[in-house]
Formats: sequence, C-alpha cells, structure tokens
Amino acid sequence: MSILLCYDSYALQLDKRGVISGVIVENGSNSPLPFASIGIYTTQDSLIGGGLSNEDGRFQIDIEEGQYYAIIEFMGYEPHKTEILTISYEAPAYELGEIKMNTVAGDLDEVIVQGEKTLMELSLDKRIFNVGKDLANAGGTANDILMNLPSVAVDPEGNVRLRGSSNVRILIDGKPSGLVSFKGGAGLRQLPANMVDRVEVITNPSARYEAEGMAGVINIILKKDNSQGFNASFELIGGTPTNFGFTTNLNYRHKKINWFVNYGFAYRKSPNVGDLYQEVYNGDTTLISDQSKEGTVKSLNNTIRGGLDYYFNENSILTLSYLWRRSDAHRITDIRYDDSYSIHNLSTPLGYTLRRQDETEQEPNSEISANYKREFNKSGQELTATFTYLNYWENSDQTFTQQTYTTEGNLIPEENQLQTSLNDEYENQYLVMLDYVNPFGEEGKFETGFRTSFRDMKNDYIVQEADENGNFTPIPGLDNIFIYKENILAAYGIIGNKTNNWSYQAGLRAEYTDVETILEETNEVNPRSYTNLFPSAHITYSISQENAFQLSYSRRVRRPVYNDLSPYVTFSDARNFFSGNPDLNPEYTNAFELGHIKYFEKGTFFTTVYYRSTSDKIDRLRTVNEEGFSVTLPYNLNGENSFGLEISSDYKLNEWWKLDFNVNFFHANIDGSNIQTNYQTKTYSWLFRQTSRFSIGNGIELQVRANYEARQKTVQGVRKGIFFMDLSAAKKILSDRGTVTLNATDIFNSRISRFINEDETFYTEGSSQYQRRQINLTFAYRLKQ
Repeated sequence: MSILLCYDSYALQLDKRGVISGVIVENGSNSPLPFASIGIYTTQDSLIGGGLSNEDGRFQIDIEEGQYYAIIEFMGYEPHKTEILTISYEAPAYELGEIKMNTVAGDLDEVIVQGEKTLMELSLDKRIFNVGKDLANAGGTANDILMNLPSVAVDPEGNVRLRGSSNVRILIDGKPSGLVSFKGGAGLRQLPANMVDRVEVITNPSARYEAEGMAGVINIILKKDNSQGFNASFELIGGTPTNFGFTTNLNYRHKKINWFVNYGFAYRKSPNVGDLYQEVYNGDTTLISDQSKEGTVKSLNNTIRGGLDYYFNENSILTLSYLWRRSDAHRITDIRYDDSYSIHNLSTPLGYTLRRQDETEQEPNSEISANYKREFNKSGQELTATFTYLNYWENSDQTFTQQTYTTEGNLIPEENQLQTSLNDEYENQYLVMLDYVNPFGEEGKFETGFRTSFRDMKNDYIVQEADENGNFTPIPGLDNIFIYKENILAAYGIIGNKTNNWSYQAGLRAEYTDVETILEETNEVNPRSYTNLFPSAHITYSISQENAFQLSYSRRVRRPVYNDLSPYVTFSDARNFFSGNPDLNPEYTNAFELGHIKYFEKGTFFTTVYYRSTSDKIDRLRTVNEEGFSVTLPYNLNGENSFGLEISSDYKLNEWWKLDFNVNFFHANIDGSNIQTNYQTKTYSWLFRQTSRFSIGNGIELQVRANYEARQKTVQGVRKGIFFMDLSAAKKILSDRGTVTLNATDIFNSRISRFINEDETFYTEGSSQYQRRQINLTFAYRLKQ
C-alpha cells in the first residue's frame, strides 16, 4: 500500500512512481471509447487517482508503488473492475491491454459503482477528509464540517482554530474566497455542507502555498463530477431550531465538455444566549455589572456555482466557473445590565438598563475563476494557471434602543437612548497564480511559480444618536470611511529528489507585501511594506510501504488584515466594544514537525510531534475603565513558544463497527510582558475527538461522536473547557439511491464558550452559546451517480 494515499497537484512528498496503462474499447466492435473515466483505488477501497482515455481509447496513469485495482466507467456501459495490480521497483509499469466494455441492457439508473472513498485519508504531509461519509454533516454548513474534523476546533462564534491556534488560512478550491473575508471563518455558515466534497488539512505547508497562516492551511474542495452523461444529487433539509434547505449538484458530460452546477438554499432561525459578570475595583469601592443577553438571527442564504470544463485533449483542461451568494439576515438582540456597587462587601443596587439591537443585513458576493491545466508528454510535467476575481458587499442597518430603570423599576426618561448605525463594506480582489512542475532524472522534481493579488476594501461607517428633539447627529469618532489596500507579490521554487528510502525537498518562497490603511474623513494614512523569505523543507524516510517518518520545517506569517486594523468599534453592546488596531505588526512563526504513519491490516496510526516559535504574537486583550466600559483590541505580544503531540487513528474492529479518534496535547509559553509585566503565562491543554460508526444491516448506519476541548490559560485569564456529543442515524432507501439521515448535534446542549479575564483593576467572567442543540432530518437522492 502506498504511503501517499491521495495524489494531486499539491502533493508535497516525492515517492517512487510507476504507471498503469491500457486501451478501452467496446466489446464486439472493438471501437475505441474516448474520454472514459478510470479510477485507481487502494485495496482498502480508497480512491487515490485516475484519469481519462484519449480519443483512441488509450490511457496512462502515474501512480506510486503499491497494490491497487481500477474501475473503468463510460456512460451506457457496465463499469469494469480489474484484478489487484502491483506496482513495485522491480515492475514499475502495468499494462492492462484491451479492456472490453459491455453495453448496459437495462435502466441506466441502476448502474452503481461499488468503489468508495474512506472517511479519512492520511499522508505525512496532509490529511484528506471525505466529508460526505460523515453522517453528522447532513443538513449542516461548511462551518459544521470543520467542527467535526480532527485537530480543528470551532468556537460558538464560528472562529476556526487548528491545533489550538486561531491563525489558520482557509481556502476554497485552493484559493481565497469572499466567504472568509470580513467575517473570517464564521462566513462558512452560509455555505451548505452538501456542496462540499472534501477538506484538506495541511499543518506544515511547503513553499508552494502562500505563507499566510501560522497553524497551517485548511482547503475546502467543492463538489464537481466529470462522469460521462448526466449526473445529479439532491438534498432536502428540515430541522429544529428552524432549519429548512435544499441543495443540488448537477453535472452533464458530453465528450469534451463537462457542465456543472451547484445550488444551495437555506432558511434558518438561530437563537443565542450569553451572560457576563464583571467587577471593577476602585479603591474600597467595587462596581458590579451582571449582564444577560438573548437573541435570534433569521437568515436566508442562496448560493449558486456553475461552470464548465473543456477538454482540449486528455492532457489539457480549461475550467471556467462563477459563484454567486447572497445572505439576508434579521438580528434581534436583547441585553439587560443589572448594576450595583460594593463597599467593604456591602452591596448596594443601582438599577438596571435594557438595550435592544435590531439589525437588517444584506451580503451579496460573487467570484469568477478561470483555471487552465496542461500535462505534457513527459510524465509528471505540468503547468497550471489560475485567475480569480472576488467581489463582496455588505450593508448593515441597525437601530439601538436603550432605557434605564431605578431599582424599583421606574423608568428614568432622561437616560433613554436611540441610536442608529449604517455600515457599508465593499471588497474587490484580483488573484493570478502560475505553477509549473518539471521532473528530472529518475526521481527528481522541480517546482516553481508566482502569485500576485490585489485587494481593495472599503468601510463606510456612521453611528448617530437622537437628541431630545429627535434629531440625529453623528457620535464623535464614529463617522468615517476606512480604506484598506493590500498588494502581495510572491514567487517560489522547490526542488526534491529520492535516494533509496529517503525522499527530500527544499523550497524557498519570497513575498512582497504592500498595505495601506486610510481614514478618509480625518485624512489619517498608515502605509507599510515589507519583503520576507519563507523557507520550507521536508525529509521522508520510508521503512516500508506501510511505515514511514517525515521531518518538516516551514516559516509562516500572520499579516494584520482588515478586521485587525480597522479602528471602528462594534456597537451592539453599549458597554463592551471590539475594535482593530491600526498600529499592529505582522506575526512570524517557525514551525517544526516530526510525523510517523503506520498502516495496519485494519487501520492506520498517525502521530506528530510539533514545535512552533512565534514572534510578535497577535492576541486580543481587554481593558476596562472606572465606569465598567471595556474595549478589546489586538496587540503584538513579545511571542509564544509551543509544542505538542497529536495522535490520529482509524480502526475497523469488524464489518459492522469502525472507529477513529484524534487527540492533541500541547503546551504554550506566552510572553506579553511588553504590554504589562504580569502578562506571561504557561498553559497545558488538550483536545479529544472520537467517532464510532455502526452498520447494523438493512442499510441502516449509526454514528456517535464525542468532543472535548480542555481548559486553556491565556495571558489575561482562562478559556474554559467544552464537552459536547453528536448522534446520527441513516437509512438507505430507493434501491440505495436515496438516504434518509436524522442527526442531533450537541445533544446535551453543552457547547458553551466560557472565559475568565482579569487584571489588577477588574474581573470578568462570561459565557456565550451561538448555536443551540440542532436536530435535522435530511433526504438525499442520487441520480445516475
């Protein structure tokens, strides 16, 4: 079995390669069948490669050493499955000869290929998760998918962390996306899970990838079929709290052209709750605020993606695609503040305040992409060119009403407030990438390429307050236009080779960054530019086909982006404000990993030891004034040193019980003494996730997942632990073309984010639950797939 389970253009590891070839013809007439699909599977039924036959029916597929079988498909013909094929050093080429395909005599809907992807495919450089096999994802979003992946944690606000770090680069189809622009990972809540094919998690990327993302890269691959003829899948969703949706994935392939369309619709009503207790110390007096929050977000999301692949020949493909998404949301949030003060532990109530946020939000965005891939006659030589244009717009119209009452419940009219906030955000981004791979000698490979992106973002923001006559005037400091311009130019080179059991590659990436922020109304300009080198190295030692080690190194960066630099504050909470810091500098990390992978007859065992050294670490810190009003901003700390151990495994106990688990132990030493001398901490923490899947017969499957994120210290306090469980069941119907799935996420309603922040002058303890327990029933149907 090969060490590398999934081969694609992003492969980071060099292995011994062979070739599988043959010619596909019609049985009887011996006429060649052009553009037939060939899938290469491991003996564990994992799809790891493939290709298409040319106009003469011939095909040739590069593959690493190992044992495989092939499945050949052509519309109108019965699928053909080969015997086990062995590729080895002694026999690197396997010629299948003529493969004679028989026409289908019956209903084409009944042609079902048995080859199937496994849930998780492990290699030393990355892990690939075929998320359609995970029952817990049915009826959910891309954000839910990430929440169910090993090594990945998603907090209740939708922020994504990889191995405990929030600095992770999220890509869609290998490129930046408007879904993760202004809102970060939380924007993935608007992408239906059924539109996602697989997710790649790369913890120590090579120089081929952009250097952004200290913890690594998460690449979300959307669905697209390329089988001959018409193929389709549909999914209907209903759930509580309110969750109604419909998704479809359509594909039509005729000879050289493959059309594809994905569409998703979702209407959701999401309740959320939170509370905050705070003490502010001023001599002998303590000001106490006990805050509770309750809200509901109603959202309507539409996402459509369409395009085509044009096959000039089997080695030359042009892909054009267009994605359009619109999200409309209505948010109501009610906050109650109960105030008191204490002198020598004698408490005196001061009354309470009620505040309501009423927000209407519109978010349309679009993406145009063109991709050309050319494979040359020389095995492994290829050229890939990509152009992408992103356009994003968000309009937020908010009204805030606030009333203050005495301890007896009497309204204090002179303290009433009526405020409005208008917020328009725009983004345009252009991205051009070119990658070239050229093998040399028997085992060597050279890669090079460049990337350039131009990003312009604009935020027109104004907050106004009504006076006693009902006239609205801007609040000082909250009326401006913030402009963010970012230009990045990058080039890289990678060279690698193999000697006996050793494989190695070394790369260097150079990136030039030019960022400028402008506050238009006050004419405040903050330009900055810098050039950095980002080396990477990977060394692999293969003891056998089933046992290998890899040592890797990469240098990474976290650039302050729009939300980090914007000086505007959030205004939904009248006492707790969040903002950016225009003076923020980049954060740099040197990352080291030692990984080991071992394959067994019934499973896989994967371990990684890692170390990260970070300078100018970016972290958000909370400050509170004497009146109890807080501001949370990002700052550059001196740095952080962290190390950890991660263990992943999947095991097939028997035919009806499969399980996998992931555990990540880590230690971090954080130094923020440049901000305040006591802002230094050492923390130990761990994350655990275990999934069991049961096949109980008659097409019924059950899945149980347990998740735990342990308590973790910060420089200002503690992020408390979280435990939650998911339960799912599925039943195949309609000749196995339909599936009914019932799933319950967070069955104990325990996925609550809790924290403590404290300093010499204040103590704050809070909790929030953005997503409550969700129960979904979905019906999925596949047509000619």
